[in-house]
Amino acid sequence: MGLQRVIAALYPPQCMACHAFVASDFGLCPACWRDTAFISGLTCCACGSPILGEPCETEARCDDCLAMPRPWSEGRAALLYRDTARRLVLALKHADRMELARPASLWLQQASGDLIGAETLIAPVPLHWWRLIRRKYNQAALLSQALAERVAVDHCPDLLLRHRSTGSQEGRSREERFANLRGAIRINPRQAARLKGRPVLIVDDVMTSGATFTAAAEACLSAGAARVDVLALARVAKDP
Repeated sequence: MGLQRVIAALYPPQCMACHAFVASDFGLCPACWRDTAFISGLTCCACGSPILGEPCETEARCDDCLAMPRPWSEGRAALLYRDTARRLVLALKHADRMELARPASLWLQQASGDLIGAETLIAPVPLHWWRLIRRKYNQAALLSQALAERVAVDHCPDLLLRHRSTGSQEGRSREERFANLRGAIRINPRQAARLKGRPVLIVDDVMTSGATFTAAAEACLSAGAARVDVLALARVAKDP
């Protein structure tokens, strides 16, 4: 019996979400797969939220993005933030499940569509240094690195800096979220030259109001990025 078979016999693959036995590593059991809401069909071109209607050639925007135009060009998301997706995001974020970034990067790649080109610079939404010390890692950076490696483009994990602590956004209104993040994210002076004239893709684990992406996108555009797009693993969205 080969070494791989011995390892598989001793440590059989488990579902990423519930730890039930599955056929291969980084898989989901049938029950968790059914509860994973992959985003498909007609979506808002700015934030990735599902929209009622048939796919069309023109760019569609949800009510929120029509009411509040985004500073970035296009936005996508892979999953709806509920059920299995929510459990996986929370496990990656708070339970040291860093291995989840690898399979999640495949979902991000599939969701990104044509947003990534040869010149794209991929960067994560930053954590404040104090939160990074407490959490030990930035889950957005794990996702952005895994995605950059998968699609073989340039990655800059410290392109953006959160120069002041913004605390948790949970429980804040939409207006309070934007006010809390306004001016909180800046370009790292040591990396500023890398984005000038280039398209930038900003990656995060969850998009809710878009306040964090707004602060990050505005910083990149002010520093000379050719365009900015955003990509989230999961999207908090209303049912279409």
